[in-house]
Amino acid sequence: MKHKIFVDGQEGTTGLKINERLNLRDDVIILKIDPQKRKDTSERKRLLNEADIVFLCLPDAAARESVSLVENDRTRIIDASTAHRTDDRWAYGLAELSAEHRKRIKSSMRVSVPGCFATGFNAAVYPLVKEGIIPSDYPLTCHSVSGYSGGGKKLIEQYEDITENSERLKSPRFYSLGLTHKHLPEMQKVCSLDFAPLFTPIVSCFYQGMSVAVPIMPRLLPKRLGAAELQEFFSDYYKNEHFIRVMPYNAESNLDNGYLGAEECNGTNYLHLFVFGNDDRILLLSRLDNLGKGASGAAVQNMNIMLGIDEKKGLDF
Repeated sequence: MKHKIFVDGQEGTTGLKINERLNLRDDVIILKIDPQKRKDTSERKRLLNEADIVFLCLPDAAARESVSLVENDRTRIIDASTAHRTDDRWAYGLAELSAEHRKRIKSSMRVSVPGCFATGFNAAVYPLVKEGIIPSDYPLTCHSVSGYSGGGKKLIEQYEDITENSERLKSPRFYSLGLTHKHLPEMQKVCSLDFAPLFTPIVSCFYQGMSVAVPIMPRLLPKRLGAAELQEFFSDYYKNEHFIRVMPYNAESNLDNGYLGAEECNGTNYLHLFVFGNDDRILLLSRLDNLGKGASGAAVQNMNIMLGIDEKKGLDF
């Protein structure tokens, strides 16, 4: 049996990547909208209600509108926007966090794809809070470096427009300096934190890939643990998860002459989780493809779970 799939927002960065992955498969039928009818509500409504699975790759308001157009109890929706990530009626689509997350995704009609930064942060922080290693009121900070594709079409055009004043785009650039980044609500809610972390994202002059860093001070933990012990904890926590790879502790093989790049997971659905440091200072670092595990890869993985097929299908290449 082939499943009918509709990508609403197929021309966006995430929509294009989802279609790339689905085009390699023989178990789905991709419903396409005529480009001339992309804004035709009646045509979108027809396709939304015809599909077995709908991917929403839209701005938040448009995603909410699409959900309202579904009038049957059969179409299942996977939303890549921010619109539903903290909505309790929607399953949070990061299955690796716990058996309960995966179970809820499998049975849900509505699944939200986590934000790329939140994926890296939550993969590192959720297990620590869940197991009582850090308290819910711990003063967390997070810093991340990302390729410019995470900013969508406008930022991509800005970086790739040869007529731009490219000199000002060469250096990494902090942004969201009002400290109200749109991924903060899901970081706080999913990890059951009393307070949102202080999060500072940085965009840099490469297309895709990201590193998300979370410092931990052992002296502030209820039970003092060093970096090596935390690496062992994560290795055990994620030992059965195919797409999360906990890397060896402080291994020189992780580095390129002492440097850690952000692009090594590009084109994959993998997330690399590193633990660096010692008994006094620890740095947790997630590396992932912001267009893969941070967007399209996670979306397709959720689809596989919802359909009860091999979670890795279409994602290991």
